Amino acid sequence: MGFLQLENRKILVFGIANRKSVAYFSAKVLMEEGAQVIASVFGDEQYASVKKLFPDMPVYKCDVSSEEDIAKLASTINAEHGQIDGILHSIAFANYSEGMKSFHETVKKDFLQAVDISCFSFISIARHFKPFMNPEGAIATVSISTTRMASESYGYMAPVKAALDSSIVFLAKSLSNDTKIRVNGVGASLLKTSASAGIPGYIEPYLFAEKATLRKKALMTEEVANTIAFLLSPRSSGINAQTLVVDAGMSVNYFDRSIISSAVKTAQ
Repeated sequence: MGFLQLENRKILVFGIANRKSVAYFSAKVLMEEGAQVIASVFGDEQYASVKKLFPDMPVYKCDVSSEEDIAKLASTINAEHGQIDGILHSIAFANYSEGMKSFHETVKKDFLQAVDISCFSFISIARHFKPFMNPEGAIATVSISTTRMASESYGYMAPVKAALDSSIVFLAKSLSNDTKIRVNGVGASLLKTSASAGIPGYIEPYLFAEKATLRKKALMTEEVANTIAFLLSPRSSGINAQTLVVDAGMSVNYFDRSIISSAVKTAQ
């Protein structure tokens, strides 16, 4: 048995989109460790993509903005696969219908839709899958390294991720009433994914983040996936209600000498 003890454990992964997504790398690592991965995707396009990436993987379609869909998915997966040992929620959605605006001009319907899909779906998935989960299983989600940094390029999604971070704590407490299911998150710094590429003005902050890491090398999506696999494994049994920051040291290095020098020269 491997160190992570994931052999034959059934893990449901929400959010595989393409070869650059966090969910894709997570599924890949989990499978390499012997886990049986099941995927849930939004629609036909994502279904076809996952089947191309993982031909033998069981794939189901589910609109996570619909509680009815989530409840149906839970019953179907239980009937066809039995007890689930872990769940990865790697879903985030933002519709900048009127373009990127200053935060105080955030469009209400866009904000509420983002909360529904990116945060409430996490709570709803936990609710509907709880009866079909290993009582000592694990649930993980993907957040960001800090929700206290007002990045203009990220807009209203930072407050949405703050709600997700808080939900981790409340879900962990709630599920502890009659199970030992653990709930954690990975707070990743800037990544090169297809989803991030769609954020207006993302490339400059991404390049800055790379300079701010202690190693002067950008965080890799695989590194986030490795942490997720650990959190979904029995080896992380002592970790609960946490968001583990994975940022290659960026958060301690904003006053890096080279960054300061470059900024001062530009200002002059």
